[in-house]
Amino acid sequence: MSSVPERSEIDEEYTWDLESIYATDDDWEEAYENVAERVEELSNYEGQVTDDAETLLSVLELRDEIMREVSTVAAYARMRRDEDTTDQHYQALTARSQSLAADAQSASSFIEPELQELTREEFDEMIDDVSDLETYDHYVDDVLRMKPHTRSAEVEELLADLSEVTGATGEVYNMLSNADMEFPTVEDPDGDAVEITQSNFTNLLKRPDREFRQRVYENYFDEWESMRNTVAAAYKNSVKADVKTAQARNYDTAREAALDGPNVPVSVYDNLVETVNDNLEKLHHHAELKREALEVDDLQMWDLYMPLTGDEGPDLEYDQATEYVVDALEPLGEEYQSRVAEGLESRWVDVYENEGKQSGAYSSGTYDTQPFILMNYQDDVASMYTLAHELGHSMHSQFTKEQQPYVYSSYEIFVAEVASTVNEALLTNHLLETVDNPEFRKAVLNEFLERVRSTLYRQTLFAEFEHEAHRLEEEGEPLTADRLDELFGDLKAEYYEPAAVDDRIAREWMRIPHFYRAFYVYQYSTGISAALAITDRIFEEGETAAKDYLEFLRQGSREYPLELLQTAGVDMSSSEPIERALETYGQRLEEMESLLG
Repeated sequence: MSSVPERSEIDEEYTWDLESIYATDDDWEEAYENVAERVEELSNYEGQVTDDAETLLSVLELRDEIMREVSTVAAYARMRRDEDTTDQHYQALTARSQSLAADAQSASSFIEPELQELTREEFDEMIDDVSDLETYDHYVDDVLRMKPHTRSAEVEELLADLSEVTGATGEVYNMLSNADMEFPTVEDPDGDAVEITQSNFTNLLKRPDREFRQRVYENYFDEWESMRNTVAAAYKNSVKADVKTAQARNYDTAREAALDGPNVPVSVYDNLVETVNDNLEKLHHHAELKREALEVDDLQMWDLYMPLTGDEGPDLEYDQATEYVVDALEPLGEEYQSRVAEGLESRWVDVYENEGKQSGAYSSGTYDTQPFILMNYQDDVASMYTLAHELGHSMHSQFTKEQQPYVYSSYEIFVAEVASTVNEALLTNHLLETVDNPEFRKAVLNEFLERVRSTLYRQTLFAEFEHEAHRLEEEGEPLTADRLDELFGDLKAEYYEPAAVDDRIAREWMRIPHFYRAFYVYQYSTGISAALAITDRIFEEGETAAKDYLEFLRQGSREYPLELLQTAGVDMSSSEPIERALETYGQRLEEMESLLG
């Protein structure tokens, strides 16, 4: 029998409150039908967008109203599906909402090409005529910036229509990995059967018994091996879609296209990779320290997630974790801290794993809803950090939508991962300052080191992999399963030089869902670098730095990412924040080495 409960067995207080969006599915159907009808209203403005200031304001406001409603309809369906990815009903609702979103994008696709017929001076004159247009000043600036990569209205409509198709490989991968794949059950040292899942795999690799870890590792990756041709085909076609879409928009590379959207220079990506590669000796030190702590001759890949303390760490129930997280946020001020506490009491979080539930964790919600956080809490320190992380995303969204109009209510991933990681850094500092239990302190310090290893180093490794995969596709080299294994395995061997890199770990690329959002993962690395710099400033300068940070959270996408981070006192065009983060990592490695004797 599975050790993972059915959803009906989870207490309501530990589930998110999706009824606050739509009380019933019938209410969702009504909202869906209403907004589906409104989408057609956009076509009335085609060819007239820039006729005069009043018309321009009308079409932009109508587009925003429709997209707000579409996003809420889509979020509800997606989150219901994620409660149980095998549920056919919510799979269907999600598919319908995705089609609706594509229809809305297609119906509004004429707006930006027509806007690009304006000059900056002509738009300024329109603001003089209708002052409410000033709300869209930065948005229009961004649209005009993208003019060289925007096609005709007809082509833009076609690209919008094809968005469902070009993104289909990610949906296929999601269904395969979460709904269809069944991982083996292995026997633990007590003779009990333990079901391997996407959510608990990493946690199982923290178990003290080395032979058990090896069995988990081998069985897990052998299951991926049985799917290798399917996953390779999905990823190859995902990369191909990225490349073809970039070419259709007159970019030289898919990476250039991905980074140009948020207006992040490619040099930032290259600077990250170069700086991390220049500091691999710190990661090698971590790996060697782990080998010594575990008292093994060779650090194997199934040892990689083991804590330096050599055990699983203390059990930490969810309710205790929420107390630690809320207390840790005190440096950000009473408003921030109390609103997090209130959100936790208001069922923002879907806490525990259940059969069929989407793996991992995320923060969701829309402009017109409360935040929602999906977790698969495992009663450990790592899960507490994940909670702090996702609450950072949720609070970023809350502060933004209260300050900004809908057009700026989202924010680029480049800055999103800053808010989440600031919360993590504050949690680390709080626990090291307030918790006396030496074993708990070691667990916290280990968690910090693992977060830097798995975020700054691991995600940069991933960034190198997807950059190289896209480069190979652009040069016409076939992306076979063997080639992808070779590429990933070589990078793993370089990053983890002191460890034994086996054939199974070369398949790890197969288990990374973020690869289906090209050039996404590097932002975890830049995000943790910026976050540690911001946290240092908060502790050094106090209230002034905290206010600057909260102002950054309130800006949404009102400015470009690098400009927004300058509000918080960080310059990500330089290597300084990355070097500073790696220096902190090195210092805490030495501290941990001292504690371990």
